[in-house]
Amino acid sequence: MVVSKKTELKEGDVLLKLEDVHMFFGKVCALSGVNLEIRKGEIHSVIGPNGAGKTVMMNIINGLYRPQRGEVFYKGEKINHLKPYKRSELGISRTFQKVEVFGGLSVLDNIRLGRHIHYRSGIFSGSCYLGKTKKEEIEHRKFIEEEIIDLLEIEHIRHKPTGMLPYGLQKRVELGRALAMEPELLILDEPLAGLNLEEVEDMARFILDINEEERWKVTCLLVEHDMGVVMDLSDRVLVLNFGNTITDDTPEAVQKNQDVVNAYLGEEDLYSTRR
Repeated sequence: MVVSKKTELKEGDVLLKLEDVHMFFGKVCALSGVNLEIRKGEIHSVIGPNGAGKTVMMNIINGLYRPQRGEVFYKGEKINHLKPYKRSELGISRTFQKVEVFGGLSVLDNIRLGRHIHYRSGIFSGSCYLGKTKKEEIEHRKFIEEEIIDLLEIEHIRHKPTGMLPYGLQKRVELGRALAMEPELLILDEPLAGLNLEEVEDMARFILDINEEERWKVTCLLVEHDMGVVMDLSDRVLVLNFGNTITDDTPEAVQKNQDVVNAYLGEEDLYSTRR
């Protein structure tokens, strides 16, 4: 059974804010006036049927899309104009709905790619691999091996080619690469998709640890279809339907919202937690 978060979240600073965001693809409206506030330290989930606009929202936050209308704020500063790599430098990281790993590289090398924004050595010292560059490389590798690989329990596969691993382990590697950036906001786009029950429970535990452990304390934006996990882990849940917001409230309130039931769940109670 997934361990439930279910803790009272105190009012905190708004880390990320979407204000009246609209996104169109030709005549198709993917998002219509969406508002969202994510407070530092919470797990804020986004749910809705396929085509509701969830991934479009993630891409807007990440900088892959720029909304035609509306504003995106991070720590109170408007970031609409910033490219994805600039948003990464600010502390926004993500995983993807479909695993995006480099199959020919080892697990360790895949995760190391996420440290690129923390390297400070120049091209000349880097080409010689001496002094500051060597020291920096040792420190980054130590962080990856002692913190991330240990957290995700992938010590036994760290030197294996990532493309040879089962899908569930590839998901962990992608999560590890996102964590290597040491983000303040981690966007998780369907991290449980394609996983079996045991893998789902492991991934849910990792997400909780990332969010709650003192070493990490990462704010999470979770897009997921597994309602049991969503309701167990989330502090708040935003529900989208055809690009429109139905509600943005606590898990308990969302479960009781008849508009959510009508638009997304049907009459059957699909919010029951995993047993």
